[in-house]
Amino acid sequence: MLPTVAIVGRPNVGKSTLFNRLVGKKLALVDDQPGVTRDRREGKANLLGVDFTIIDTAGYEDEDPQSLPGRMRMQTQAAVESADVALFLIDARAGITPLDEEIARWLREGDAPVVLVANKAEGKAADGGVMEAFGLGLGDPIPFSAEHGQGMADLFQALLPHIDREEEEAPVEEDELDFESAPLKLAIVGRPNAGKSTLINRFLGENRLLTGPEAGITRDSIAVDWEWTDADGNVRPVRLIDTAGMRKRAKVQDKLEKLAVSDGLNAVNFAEVVVLLLDATRGLEAQDLRIADRVIEEGRALVIGLNKWDTVENGSALYQGIKQALSDGLAQIRGVPILTLSGATGKGLDEIIRVAFETRTAWSQRISTGQLNRWFERALEANPPPAPGGKRIKLRYITQNKTRPPTFVLFGTRLDELPESYRRYLVNGIRKELGFGAVPVRLTLRSAKNPYASK
Repeated sequence: MLPTVAIVGRPNVGKSTLFNRLVGKKLALVDDQPGVTRDRREGKANLLGVDFTIIDTAGYEDEDPQSLPGRMRMQTQAAVESADVALFLIDARAGITPLDEEIARWLREGDAPVVLVANKAEGKAADGGVMEAFGLGLGDPIPFSAEHGQGMADLFQALLPHIDREEEEAPVEEDELDFESAPLKLAIVGRPNAGKSTLINRFLGENRLLTGPEAGITRDSIAVDWEWTDADGNVRPVRLIDTAGMRKRAKVQDKLEKLAVSDGLNAVNFAEVVVLLLDATRGLEAQDLRIADRVIEEGRALVIGLNKWDTVENGSALYQGIKQALSDGLAQIRGVPILTLSGATGKGLDEIIRVAFETRTAWSQRISTGQLNRWFERALEANPPPAPGGKRIKLRYITQNKTRPPTFVLFGTRLDELPESYRRYLVNGIRKELGFGAVPVRLTLRSAKNPYASK
């Protein structure tokens, strides 16, 4: 079961507005008049990558238990007693009322942890109410606006100790479901005549695609379904995508070739893993780096295949030279797998498919918020962020909000002054220590709003 959060407060402080914001839908009725909500309403909420059950309760009123408001209060009390944490909302613009104090007294006597939220805190008119809330004895109030979504980062930080459970499955998108059993979408890209169609024909064991010594035979991106049997005898589906050779843009004058290249780039967008095939007899060229950069920019997982390896002389020196050139040219994503193979003889084909499946797994994984922030604390301790001009950059926490490609959001203050070198330090740490390897990792910086910044 998911952890449970109950929203409690007197009538008309914005409980249903907060509920709707956290569930992402207008499930609860909202109106200016108080007392709209009567029953407990539950919904599945997600806050910056963490799932939990949220309960909207009726406004807490001090009435006879047999009256309607009294029975509504009993429902609210039952919701709080069964919750992992209570969100106590006050109206910062109205300030603390006697009923707020009565609710705070009741919450202090209970067992549920309480997070105090000063709602409607946008604008200076709320400053007095925020300061008054310190006197409720429930810790520091979180300045918040359920209407405008301000303060979500601070709310996340306060709720995290109560709602993060390692055993819970992280939220997944439709395209993440059961990806291990779904066909591996594998696109083969590269310059003309690198042997892309020949390689796919070798995978298939038949001359499915037209090949020949002429460059540029392939025009359309061709997808072929195939089954690969791994070392343990498991049959795994693969969708192989052959693409047109990609030349330098300045050399592409023919309209049909332009369309073919555009179609190939579109195939990259729909692939999960992209094999950039190099003609090992020609080494690494600038156009190869441009293609690799485009694949990474699209967030696809990348594998380098050195084709025609059976015809190479002094292979060790050539391999090291290509490896170093790729490291220099793809500094933003070091450690991309580099495999030798031959489409003509079949050498190395099983290895490249095996690595492609492993790479897709890394590209699709999600790290729990708790595990991620434990790594984050170690990373900050080992290498604290700089303090430009003597002013500290405060990094508060990090969460993963997407997979395929893995995407993370870093929260803190003065992040516009965070050096790119420190950002790379964090990204490299995520890859190395959390098992993402060389797949593209995106890191977005987001500063929490300071309600007192204008004072």
